[in-house]
Amino acid sequence: MLSLLARSIGTLLLSFIATNVAVGATSPAPLPDQLNDGEITLNLGGVGGVYLLAEPGELIIDVQKQDLNRSTRETSLRAILVAPDRSIVAEQIIPDDHLARGVKGPTQRIRFSTKVLHKGIYALNITVSNDRYGTAMRWGFRTNCAQHVIETSRGHRDSAHEEPIVVDSPEHAGDLCFLPRPSAFGVELTDLPASLRQVSVFDADDALVETIPVDSQRQAVGKFPADSSRGDRPWRLHLDAYQATVHIDGVTRWDRGDEYRNQGYWTPRRDAWFPLAPFRWLVTPYQQTVYHNAEQHGKQTFRIHNNSPEPQTILLELLFPERPWSATVSHDHVRLKPKASAEVTVSFPSPSEDAAQRVYLRATPANAPEFSTYASLTVRPGPSPASSALQMPITLKPYQHENQQFGYSADYPTDNQVYFDPQNRPYVLAGRRLWRRERGRWISSDLSKAGRVSAVGDGPIAVSSTKVAFDQDDDLYILGMRGSTAVLLHSADHGSRFTAYPIPGHETLARGFDLETFSGHNVPTGPPPIVRYARTASDPKLIWRRVHNLDLFVPEKVKGEILINDPIAISDQCIGFSAHSGIPSSVVSRGDKVHVAWGEATDPKQKVAGVPGYVVTYSRKTKKRSQPTLVGYGPPANDVHNTPSITMDGEGFLHLLIGTHGKPFPYGRSLQPNDSAAGWTAAEPIADVRQTYVGLVSGQDGTLHAVYRMWRMGEQPHPDSHHAVLAYSRKPPGQPWSDPVPLVVSAFSEYSVFYHRLTIDHQDRLWLSYDYWSTFWFYRNDHVGSRRKLLTSPDGGETWELARDDHWND
Repeated sequence: MLSLLARSIGTLLLSFIATNVAVGATSPAPLPDQLNDGEITLNLGGVGGVYLLAEPGELIIDVQKQDLNRSTRETSLRAILVAPDRSIVAEQIIPDDHLARGVKGPTQRIRFSTKVLHKGIYALNITVSNDRYGTAMRWGFRTNCAQHVIETSRGHRDSAHEEPIVVDSPEHAGDLCFLPRPSAFGVELTDLPASLRQVSVFDADDALVETIPVDSQRQAVGKFPADSSRGDRPWRLHLDAYQATVHIDGVTRWDRGDEYRNQGYWTPRRDAWFPLAPFRWLVTPYQQTVYHNAEQHGKQTFRIHNNSPEPQTILLELLFPERPWSATVSHDHVRLKPKASAEVTVSFPSPSEDAAQRVYLRATPANAPEFSTYASLTVRPGPSPASSALQMPITLKPYQHENQQFGYSADYPTDNQVYFDPQNRPYVLAGRRLWRRERGRWISSDLSKAGRVSAVGDGPIAVSSTKVAFDQDDDLYILGMRGSTAVLLHSADHGSRFTAYPIPGHETLARGFDLETFSGHNVPTGPPPIVRYARTASDPKLIWRRVHNLDLFVPEKVKGEILINDPIAISDQCIGFSAHSGIPSSVVSRGDKVHVAWGEATDPKQKVAGVPGYVVTYSRKTKKRSQPTLVGYGPPANDVHNTPSITMDGEGFLHLLIGTHGKPFPYGRSLQPNDSAAGWTAAEPIADVRQTYVGLVSGQDGTLHAVYRMWRMGEQPHPDSHHAVLAYSRKPPGQPWSDPVPLVVSAFSEYSVFYHRLTIDHQDRLWLSYDYWSTFWFYRNDHVGSRRKLLTSPDGGETWELARDDHWND
C-alpha cells in the first residue's frame, strides 16, 4: 500500500560551507547534525539536478556552491526540491558572494529536510543566475538518500546537444558510474590533473575493462566496441584525482539511435544507481488540479509510459493522503510494449465538503518493484479561477503552471494556434490531423491520406505549416509535403475531404513556405497567395545569416480545382522566414492586389542598421509587380529572426512591423490604401524595450495588436538576472503604440521562448496560443509533451482569459 508524501517542509538552514556525496563510497555516510560540519567532496560544473528514490523517513539534502569569480556576473544558485508529484517541498537561494573578480570564493551551504511518508522520485533542480552553462561556480551535494542519480543538463546551445560532466575535486579520488550503451562508444577526458597518469574503467561486475593512459595534453581517450550483453547495470570510471571534463557517447552526447537520447545520467557511487531511465515519465501529469461540482462523476486521464526497451507490466493503485473518498481508477495494471504508453482514468464525485480532496495514483513496474512513484489529483469544489478573466500577467512558477494556479484544463486541441473560417468556426492543426468544431464537438480529418492529383505522387502527406487559410468561398487551405514535393491541400467541405496540388520547383533545396491567413481585414477572393523561401546559401561565420530565393505563387480556382501558376520572383537575397514564434504574416491581399513583406541578407562587410524590411505589390489583373519599397531596418543585420509581419486595416492601409532580435520593433504604415509603392511613414520603434518574434493582427476598428517576447533585467520575480515575458502592445488608429503589457512571465531566469502565435477571429476576439520553453534541459526533460495553452481576449486586449469550451459560440 502506498502512502502519502508529506507536504510539510522540514527546517531549512542557510549557512556557509560545501556539500558531500562521499566520492567513491559504497553507501551514504550519516550526515552531520550541523550543516557546516564535515567535508563535501563532490564539486561539479554545469547545472541540472538530482533525482532521488526516497524511502519513507527523513530526507536530508545539503547543497553547496562556490563562486569562481571569473567575471563580475551575479551568480546566485537557485535550488528547488520537489516531491514525486512535483509539488514544491522547498526553494532556497545561495547568493553571490560579491567578492572581487579573480578571487575564488568560500563555500556556502543550504539544507533541505523533509519527512517522506511514501516512496517516490524526488527531484532537486539546480539553476544559476547569469550562468546557464554552469561555468562560473562549482556546486555539489550530500544526502542521506541511498539511491540518487545526477542529470547534468545545462541551458541550451544553438548546436548539437552535449552535456559534459565536470568534476572538480582533485584532492580526492572518485568514481563516475554510468550506463554504457550496447553499441560502440568512446570516452574522452580533458582538463585532467598533471599528476594523473591513468584512468580505469570497470564493468558492471567491477572487473577491469581498460586502463586509459593520460597523454601530455592532460587528456585520456578510450574506445569500447559494441557488446549487446552489457545489460542494464552501470560501469565505473575511476579517477585517482577527481578532476576532469568527461564525455561519454550515449551519456553526454548522443546518436540518433541511442536508447536514452538527451538524458545524461550518472552517479558517483555504483550502489546509488537506480533505473530512472527505463521508467522515466512513468505516470504523468505528475500533478493535476480539477474544479468540479457537477452531479455526475468527473474524470481525469493519466498517461502510463514504458520508457524501457522491454515490455513492462505497470501496477496501479490509489492512495488517499488525508482520508478515503470515492475515487476509483480504471485499471489496476497495464501491459505496455517498449516505448509505449496507455491512458487510465481516475473517476471522482464532487467534493462533499468545501475542502479539497486529494488522491495519489501510484505506479510500480512489476519487474522492478524497487522503483515506484506517484502522481496526484486534487479535486476542488466550485468554479475554477480559469473560468473568468485573469489578473494579468500569468506569472509561471517552477512546476506550477496554469493548471496548478488556475485549474486550467483544455477540452479542445491545443497543439497549435486556432484559426477561424468566415463563419467563425475554429480549426486547429495537430500533427497530420486537422481538428474542427461541428455541432458542439471537435472532430478531425487525417491529412496524410488526402486525395491528390497525379502529379503529387503516392505516399503519405505531412503538414509543413501550422497555418490554416480560407477564401471568400469558405474553402480551406493547408501547406504540406509529399516526400520532396510541396503541396497545397484544398478542401471545399470545411475540412472533411482534401485534394493535394503540387507546388513545383527547387526540390533539391531547403525550402520554407508561407500563405496568407486572416489577420483582421483580409479574406482572399480566391486561393491564398503563397510565398516560397528556397535557401541558396548559409554563412558558417554568421549562424543567423541565410540567403534565399523568394518567390510568390498566386493560385487560381478553376471549376473547383486549384491551378498553381508559375512563380513570380520577388528577391534573391531574402534572409528567410522565422515562424516558430510570432508566426508573422508575410503576405496580405485585397481585391486583385497582393502585398508581400520580407527581410534581406546584406554584405557582412558593410555596416547596415539591420535587416532591411521590404514590401512589394503584385497585381492579379496586370500580372505585374511593383518595385520593392524599403520601409525600415530591423536590427541586427543578417539575422533570420528579424522577419517582418504585414497586415492591413479596414480602409486598406498596410501596416508593417519589422522583426528584431532583442531590439525595438520598427513600425511603418503605407501612405495610400492597398498600395505599397506610394510611400510609407518613417519607420519608428514602437517601444524602448528588447523585443523579438513579431505577432501582428488588426482589429475591426483598425487597432493594431502585437504580441512578442520581451526581455526584462533585474526585475521580479528574477531580480538577479534577466528573464523573458510574453508581452502585448496595441495601437489604436491615429494614436501611438501603448506601453508593453506583460501577459506571461517565465518561471526561470535566463533564456526562454514562448512559441507564441497570435490570431484574430471574425468577431474581433484575439486568440493567443503559447508554449513556455525554458533554456534549462533538466526542467524541460522532466515534462512530457508541450505546455501549449490558449488565451483569448473578447475586448481588444483589455482583459484576457484562458480559453474554455463556452468560448466557441456553438
